[in-house]
Amino acid sequence: MNDAAKPDPSNEPLMVEEPLVLEFEFDAPPAKVWRAVTIPELRERWLPDCDLAGAEPETSIPGEEVRYRMRDSEPPFRESQVIFRIEPNVSGGTRFRIIQQACVKLPQPANSNCSVMRAAA
Repeated sequence: MNDAAKPDPSNEPLMVEEPLVLEFEFDAPPAKVWRAVTIPELRERWLPDCDLAGAEPETSIPGEEVRYRMRDSEPPFRESQVIFRIEPNVSGGTRFRIIQQACVKLPQPANSNCSVMRAAA
């Protein structure tokens, strides 16, 4: 019987690159900006489904933050996470922050250094 620990491919280490942060001030109220980033028909105008790894958000804090996973359309099909943060500004408009962070899967070594457990004879 072999009780060797096997590596879990879903737990591959990720190297997270420094995020790209863009900040904008809009005259529109936060609720209007929120609709633009969360209603698929509106979001599709400036962030098409074909640029996303999945059309549904990964997480969402209603009215404040929504996260999507993006995927490059050409090899090596790098993935990144894009976060849209929305907050009211002092003039009654919206401070809109876009944070994009690439995630790169690191290759697993051929020798996983897993210990082998053996049954006593």
